This record gives sequence, structure tokens and C-alpha cells, in this order.
Amino acid sequence: MTSEELTGKVAIVTGAGRNIGRAIALALADAGAAILVNVRSNRAEAENVADEIAAGEGQALAHVGDVADEKAVRAMVDAALAQFGRIDVLVNNAALRREKPFAEMDYAEWRAILDVTLDGAFHCTKACLPALCASGAGTIVNIGGLSAHTGAASRAHVVTAKAGIVGFTRALAHDLAGGGITVNCVVPGLIGTPRPKDRPEPAHHLVHNTITGERGRPEDVAAVVRFLCTPAARYITGQAIHANGGAYLGV
Repeated sequence: MTSEELTGKVAIVTGAGRNIGRAIALALADAGAAILVNVRSNRAEAENVADEIAAGEGQALAHVGDVADEKAVRAMVDAALAQFGRIDVLVNNAALRREKPFAEMDYAEWRAILDVTLDGAFHCTKACLPALCASGAGTIVNIGGLSAHTGAASRAHVVTAKAGIVGFTRALAHDLAGGGITVNCVVPGLIGTPRPKDRPEPAHHLVHNTITGERGRPEDVAAVVRFLCTPAARYITGQAIHANGGAYLGV
């Protein structure tokens, strides 16, 4: 790919302060897009990513806002439009990934995951929709999860939310095709990312292996997202595309 395929475009990337979200923001900026870097609460992380983009002569705006809050999402979209004048790409990456046996899970813990992962994607898509329609070549990429396809112990809330993201993707592809908007889901799996000491690697990672013999990097996921946002991918919509080194082959 050249470094110009998204020149003149504007992207919102949620949950973009670190790991996969950060890699996606950097990849889209490298392709020429201006980026609104969204984080839930850690402004320093958002500003660090925005600074990285600026250092590469790109345009970026750091923004703090909880995607589970409809008003906060509308403020985020307004900020992007005020700064850049348009929105062409939405990447719904923000998510919470926690583990707890279902028997011990209360409703508040269940809702916390769905509020961010699934309802957040709803709020962001609704708020961005007029601008995406105006783009003439709008793109939505939702970030899924391997466990939504394989299942996983102690992850009923996460599996349900990420499975919902796949259904949301397919439904939106039908609803929004007439507006020139493509909608796809990228499904990462077994990606090596830094994790806090109090949050070890998810247990379900221990029962899956890649066929390549290697764990992926956030940049491997970002490369797929980048392609789906380019003019070359306009014939692709409604798909769940797995990036996991063959850990999930659907058999």
C-alpha cells in the first residue's frame, strides 16, 4: 500500500489509547487519514497517540469520552466535525474484556461489558451516520473477538457482546449499503499485547494455538482494518474477517 490511500479522509477510532486501537489509529494515519483518538478516561494515552501521529506529519485530535454514554459520543462526533469537517471512517474498537464464572457474575458486571462493547458501537454508529452518509464512501469497521466464535469459560458477558458485534455488522451492512457505507468486522485472536500485572493473559488463550506457530501483533490487526478502509475494499461488506494465525478455521 501507498501512504496516501486515505488522504483527505477522517477516521474516529474508539479505544485508541493502546494496543490494537493505537495500532489502528497509527495505521490509518499512515494511510493519510486525520484521526480522532478516543479513550475512555486516560487523556495521557490519547495525547501520546496523537503526538505519534503528529510526529509523522499526520493530523490527530485526542478526545476523552465514554462510548457507553450517548451524550459523550455525540460530543465526540461534534469535536471531530468541528476539527476536521467530515467523518469517513468509524472503527468501533472500544471494549471491556473481563473474566468471571457465570455463576458468580451479577447483572451489573454483565451490563458493564455490553454497555461499552455493544451499546457503545450502537451509539457511535448512530452519531456518525449522517457524516458517513455524506462521505459518499463511508466505512465502519467493528472489532470482534475470537471467543465470540469459539466460546470461552468465564466470559459469558464478553462472548455475548462480541457475538452481538458480528450480528450488528451483518445487519448494518444490509441497512447502510444504499448509503454507500461498507460495514465489516475484524476478529483478532491470540494477539500479543502488554497486560497489567493484575490482569494475566485470558484463560481461553491457553486452549488455542495458531497454525503459524506465532502470536500476532496489534499491527497485524491494524493492517486488515486499514485495507477495509481503502477504496480497494469497497466491494467487501458484511464480513467477519479473522486475523489470528489460523487459530480459528471454522471447523
